[in-house]
Amino acid sequence: MFTIYVYVLDTLADWELGHITSELNSGRFFKKGEPGVSLKTVSYSKEPITTMGGLTIVPDCLIEDIAASDTSALLLPGADTWNDPKHGAILKKAGEFLASGALVCAICGATAALASLGLLDNRLHTSNGPGFLEMVSPGYKGQSYYIDKPSVMDKNLITAGSTGALLWARQIIEYLGVFQTDTLESWYEYFRTGKPEHFFALMQTLPSGNEN
Repeated sequence: MFTIYVYVLDTLADWELGHITSELNSGRFFKKGEPGVSLKTVSYSKEPITTMGGLTIVPDCLIEDIAASDTSALLLPGADTWNDPKHGAILKKAGEFLASGALVCAICGATAALASLGLLDNRLHTSNGPGFLEMVSPGYKGQSYYIDKPSVMDKNLITAGSTGALLWARQIIEYLGVFQTDTLESWYEYFRTGKPEHFFALMQTLPSGNEN
């Protein structure tokens, strides 16, 4: 079973996590026999945080409680507060995850935080458009590894810009291997296009008794 740690911080961009957390937590489209995942929120303290949308989240655990392994993943959402030094501990932990081969998924402002530490200097990645990381992360040296796409997967690192949340979710799900391939394709196409034929195709890929 995978343990998915979601870092939470004030001004967290709610919409960026919506697709991936709802699918991993519900397991509604998981392939037959696939064990569920354990989804835990983590932060620098146990104090509640307030998202950009005004929701209150009380962290489940602290940074020192988590460890990198081949069955753990770290999700880093966007926020306007990533430049606060108190987030340095989770960025150090992200470096440990990457070095050990554990999955790290960063979107929007979190990519800038990784860039500031040099963690994107030698890995394929994306962010909020060409020039963004240079503007907000002066020490960034990964220009030759930047790919101008909504979301980019390079081994155990998945990065996305603020509008790439759906593709980011797809790539995370693909990495974890919890959907059948045809289920994932139909799921993605349905939410990408809104066309009903993809919804019906999605339903047809599900094991009996798993339809929603």
